[in-house]
Amino acid sequence: NTTHGTGCTLASAIAANLAKGKSIPDAIEAAKHYTTEAIRHGLPLGQGNGPTDHFYFLQA
Repeated sequence: NTTHGTGCTLASAIAANLAKGKSIPDAIEAAKHYTTEAIRHGLPLGQGNGPTDHFYFLQA
């Protein structure tokens, strides 16, 4: 389970998308997609909930 930090990730992604000029619904939709993908590409570290991978989109 790589869900550690997802609340902060979602909130930050919404704020970033609003700062980029997106409407509130569009900012939330984009942030949900980003957070979902960050979880999907999460890093399986340790024995508890691992961190999301905030830089998944940089992988070749």
